[in-house]
Amino acid sequence: MPHWTATLGYRRRVSPVIDDESTRVAGLLEAQARAGALFDHIDEQAIVRASVTESAVNKQIRDLAADRFGASRHWHKRVVRSGPNTLEPYAKNPPDRTITDDDIVFLDLGPIFAEWEADFGRTFVLGDDPVKLRLRDDLPVLFEAGRAFFTDNADVTGEQLFAHVVGLAEQAGWEWGGTIAGHLLGEFPHDDAAGDHLHSCVMPGSNRPMRGVDAAGRIAHWILEIHIVDRARKIGGFYEELLDLRA
Repeated sequence: MPHWTATLGYRRRVSPVIDDESTRVAGLLEAQARAGALFDHIDEQAIVRASVTESAVNKQIRDLAADRFGASRHWHKRVVRSGPNTLEPYAKNPPDRTITDDDIVFLDLGPIFAEWEADFGRTFVLGDDPVKLRLRDDLPVLFEAGRAFFTDNADVTGEQLFAHVVGLAEQAGWEWGGTIAGHLLGEFPHDDAAGDHLHSCVMPGSNRPMRGVDAAGRIAHWILEIHIVDRARKIGGFYEELLDLRA
């Protein structure tokens, strides 16, 4: 049975089997690579398209993930947001909407591959609206700037990284759309890390260094997520992947 240990102000489920760091890193990177391949297939098959509902796209992604990639479980709800629904943070559940031919759409998926969590988000633009295209293209730039800040600051806290990426978004002319800018990830659902959600996330008030280990000596690994919006135009975009690990 897994057991719980505490450190960094959060609790993590420690597997008695998966305790080798190289195995954990390989598992997380492989899960992310497979999530990226899933998104490639979503794009190639034009699953995100006009004249279909968000819920229909969601179901088609569910079936593709299961049939082609063996990912029949997702550790968080599959998020498909289009148009004004892209303004809403993760916790909201806006009404289902039909995608139009000039929409902006984002996906936030958390497929599980061989017991390892992936958390991956990307934004799609249908049509050639220059503002929507700029928003989409700014997302990976902001992500890499956030990663650079994390890399360059050994004792960075969650609230410091949050403030930094929000500031970068505002400098680029966008508003921040989410309540967090990332969270822990591993071979367990981070929603089950009961006890201290605050220090499991990149958010205001998370004032402990992000780099650390749990009581079993295992390194904490993080996701960075960028959710930016233009409320006047009622559009937003999303980008998410591993922060502290890369292939």
